[in-house]
Amino acid sequence: MPHPFTLDIDGVTFAGLEAGEGVPVVFLHAGVCDSRMWQSQIEAVAAAGYWGVAYDRRGFGQTVSPDESFSHLEDLEAVLEALGIHAAVVVGASRGGALAIDFALASPERVAGLVLVGTSVTGAKAPHFPPDVMRIVNAMEAVEESGDIDAINAVEAHAWLDGPLSESGRVKGDVRTLFHAMNGAILRKPQLTREEPGESAVDEVGGIGAPTLLVAGDLDFPHIIHRHDDLSEDIENAFAAVIEGTAHLPSLERPDLFNPLLLEFLDALIGDETNPD
Repeated sequence: MPHPFTLDIDGVTFAGLEAGEGVPVVFLHAGVCDSRMWQSQIEAVAAAGYWGVAYDRRGFGQTVSPDESFSHLEDLEAVLEALGIHAAVVVGASRGGALAIDFALASPERVAGLVLVGTSVTGAKAPHFPPDVMRIVNAMEAVEESGDIDAINAVEAHAWLDGPLSESGRVKGDVRTLFHAMNGAILRKPQLTREEPGESAVDEVGGIGAPTLLVAGDLDFPHIIHRHDDLSEDIENAFAAVIEGTAHLPSLERPDLFNPLLLEFLDALIGDETNPD
């Protein structure tokens, strides 16, 4: 099981999970989750001879921060420094994927490889939604205005966990319970109002030189699937996979399908240098 840790850095207490030893694999969570979304992946990479690390960004999970000016990219750099990690394979989902891209562009020498799952890209234009998807977007906006946290959580679970065009409640059991716990904690946290926006990466992704694994679920929002396709063409050393029957969080929904992809990528990237057995 992953072990919890905390890091006190300049008045912020970052919380996270880690397990294993060896080449670091750093996991960056989605904007509707926290580090707990990666528990299965941390266990899998630790068992394979790597060091799996995930932390809660400001505004998420167990991390505690004052409402002050901050940058998620600078926070990532500070967390890695505190953990003694110079270079790593970086795995990011959704907004965590956008942060992984930002880090790869800012510090390419520190990124041995990238895994981007249903990724966002900093500076991307607002998407144009087809009418059938627009209905769920309108529902999300309406319930957000109501301020009813439980209702917001339910609608966001439909959109991001089930998929916007899927039946509400498609994903059941422990995965749904964990999603509600993670997203509910985010919705109940005090808002941080002074985040410094990152520089647009939309026109820079072609400069990523690190080997990159792109993963998307075929039930995700159409614009995210299209972005996945575009990135597979824009990033020279990219490998793309679609996990059928999953939505925005395929690593959480189907770790039995995602984890082998991740481990195969790591083995191809790092190879026998780290795992001589």
